[in-house]
Amino acid sequence: MTMIRKLVRQMLTAQIFSALTVSVCLLLDNLMIGRFLGVRAMAAYGFANPILLAIGAVGSLMTAGVQVVCSRSLGKGSQEETNRGYSSALALTGGISLLFFLVVLLFRDPLATLLGAVESPELHKETSDYMLGFTIGAPGSIGALVLVPFLQMAGKTGLLIAAVGTMAVADVAFDLLSVQVFHAGMFGIGLASSLSYYAAMAVTAFYFLNRKKCVFRFSWKGVSGKKMLELIKGGAPTMVGMACTILLVFIMNMILRNRDGSEAVAAFTLAMSLGNASNCISTGMGGVSLTLHGILYNEEDRTGLKQLLGILCRYAVIIGLAVGVLLLVAAPWLVRLFIDPSESQRTVEMAILALRLFGAGLAPCCLLNALRGAYQATDRVRVMEIISVLEGLIMPVICALIFSALWGVTGAWLYFPGGELLTLVLVCLFVWRKSRSSALNPEAFLMFRSSFGVSGRDLLETEIRSREDVMNTVHQVTDFCREHALDGRMTNRIALCVEEMASNVITHGFGKGGEECHLSLRLQVKEGRWVLRFRDDCRAFDPVKYVPREDTGSGVGIRIVLGMAKEVRYTYSMNMNNLTILF
Repeated sequence: MTMIRKLVRQMLTAQIFSALTVSVCLLLDNLMIGRFLGVRAMAAYGFANPILLAIGAVGSLMTAGVQVVCSRSLGKGSQEETNRGYSSALALTGGISLLFFLVVLLFRDPLATLLGAVESPELHKETSDYMLGFTIGAPGSIGALVLVPFLQMAGKTGLLIAAVGTMAVADVAFDLLSVQVFHAGMFGIGLASSLSYYAAMAVTAFYFLNRKKCVFRFSWKGVSGKKMLELIKGGAPTMVGMACTILLVFIMNMILRNRDGSEAVAAFTLAMSLGNASNCISTGMGGVSLTLHGILYNEEDRTGLKQLLGILCRYAVIIGLAVGVLLLVAAPWLVRLFIDPSESQRTVEMAILALRLFGAGLAPCCLLNALRGAYQATDRVRVMEIISVLEGLIMPVICALIFSALWGVTGAWLYFPGGELLTLVLVCLFVWRKSRSSALNPEAFLMFRSSFGVSGRDLLETEIRSREDVMNTVHQVTDFCREHALDGRMTNRIALCVEEMASNVITHGFGKGGEECHLSLRLQVKEGRWVLRFRDDCRAFDPVKYVPREDTGSGVGIRIVLGMAKEVRYTYSMNMNNLTILF
């Protein structure tokens, strides 16, 4: 429990920063557009938004595919399979992003018309120009998103934060050059974002191109069509949600344009950009949920899955409410930072109200993202897709149409909180009916299949913090094996493995990094197959590769363990050593 909570905190921080890789640049673009180019340019940006979201959707497809496929291979303890996923992901990302750029380059003017930028020739041109400038950076923006989960798996949180910081600084610098020096208009604003994505990619290249430090290995031999299909299949459910978001933005633009013209579209664009920047908390929640649930699911760790979802839900409510209150209070200041009230006071007032109502939907949005990640990782893909369609399209559109008919543009801003709350209520009703229980706890929401995992009698889990704990655990393991009528020879083997490997971690891992370390042990028997797993957050150490020479007198215990086991698997991911021993 302690290790899972610590890991969630670390990963959530990194994932929230990674979610900013797109929203920060888009937010900075909004600032420059609103302050230097005006409300019409803001509306042009809004009409171009579906194309920007489509680029993000491709990146999210690949990112989710990596999280699903590679978390499974890590859960199985296969570094070789993870490297094949890494190689295939990079190759597929490069091909898709270049194809996307060519399509927008050739058809940007018809796309601007299709997206609704027809109020004036100037509005149409600005929409087309921005799409061109931004799409030049498609390989950089998609690539940056795809590399995020690999940085997390490698435990490179600091590098991830450095890349995001570099991107933000570069975008500000390039935006200022565009509007103050080159006067490049909307094309220059889009190009500035493109260049900033490539700057972020350059920062991460120092790690990924260093074959001595990078834990992942790219090779053209590792690129396979089968693995690419796995990545696409793994990320497809996320793509469903992104497709719904693209359609939602398009429909909202049409509703607002028909109700109140381009000013309402500009207000919606600004409120959504500010809201999406704050919504990185829910995006981060979903990413952490998908990755960690995927690893624990492949270990059939029922207890860990329940603990993880419970922790994520608590964080979702606390962080969602906190950020929602912050938006409620800061909305006037934030909106006026982007749009000068002297240019359009009405646009400012609409954007303030829209942003405040957006904040009201953050807590349920965080909860839904945590659940979607859990369902996608645990092979409840159909449930996840239904939630995505309800949350991302059907419920928000219903709320926008009904409330805008009642209260005009003011009612349309209820699309987000109304859609999130209604979807969450429907999910709770579904789980309540499915579980046939009045208690809506993590186990009810996870909806375990009866054959999943092992029962309490066939599972032993404990945390080890000292040498005394090691010996106590050895006694527990011995009793556990005897209760299952395991022969004395095999019982002694498993007990010896526990003593040797746990003592090794306590001696050589605890206290060496200057931080408190944790070691968890999990022993299970299922269908006559005994699996022993150690997990610790000490410095990286692979006992499978570390087999000292016979004449050194060291590492005797490791050699004994390797000799007794049928199979030993080791992976280092998310700053954790994971050692699985099969008997």
